[in-house]
Amino acid sequence: MPEKRAHGLFVGLATLDIVSRVDRIPAANEKLTAESQFVAAGGPAANAAVTFAALGGTATLVTALGSSTVAQAIVADLRACGVRVVDVAPDLGAASVSSVLVTRSTGDRAVVGGDARGVLVSAPASEAVSELVEESDVLLLDGHHAAMAAAFAAAAQAAVVPVVVDAGRWKPAFADLLPHATEVVASADFRMPGHESGAAVAEHLVAEGVPVVVRTAGAGPVRWRTATGSGEVMTPAVAAVDTLGAGDVFHGAYAYAVANGVEDVASRVSYASEVASVRCTMIGPRSWLGAIATISLSQGDA
Repeated sequence: MPEKRAHGLFVGLATLDIVSRVDRIPAANEKLTAESQFVAAGGPAANAAVTFAALGGTATLVTALGSSTVAQAIVADLRACGVRVVDVAPDLGAASVSSVLVTRSTGDRAVVGGDARGVLVSAPASEAVSELVEESDVLLLDGHHAAMAAAFAAAAQAAVVPVVVDAGRWKPAFADLLPHATEVVASADFRMPGHESGAAVAEHLVAEGVPVVVRTAGAGPVRWRTATGSGEVMTPAVAAVDTLGAGDVFHGAYAYAVANGVEDVASRVSYASEVASVRCTMIGPRSWLGAIATISLSQGDA
């Protein structure tokens, strides 16, 4: 574990996840009894922040929640996980809720969420944005709350703070965020308009000046590209029992490696893959936090 506690800033979505483990996805008009159920804070930026804190960093999440009972539950869980929460919309009527089904036999998840659709928030005052950015070693953006994310991205670029963009699926906000990115970590399904494959997207982003593009593929190899090279890292072979949030965990661990000055891209990818794989071997949204804290962060080549 590095002696210095890296500070990560996460800007984006926080939800309340209601998770049910089931034998199968129910058919239309069918009711099933869950094997087990969990309630925890979720959302890409929130899950990444929880991961960052569990690995030993200091994590701040900037999001829009409000004062509803749901929002209070989200904040309480995040604080219990060591995440500082900055709510830019304290008067918001209702925070988002996600319904999640995890299939017991495979660990696969199906998610229906509000994604804060229709919630329009502005960034905090420029002084507050600059203060949050300047105290951080990395900024992660998930593409939600577009205007706010753009303000933080520009401030981070000006302050020379690394910007990791979580590109799970295309959102219009990415058109403004990607030019500020130092690292784009994309899912296998991520496509930009006009590009038909993940490889084409990666090639385009690097040509446009993004220093590092990483593409995950579930249990498959993780591919990375820079202006001077490319490669792939095999993910650890594990028996997955719960994949909920595994991509977000990868992003949080990747950001942790960036914040701690790991320069070798393959080493960052290898570390994030190991952390995400451990998450997949444990049932429930919080059971794995203690286990990932023991994973060593290597500064050398993978």
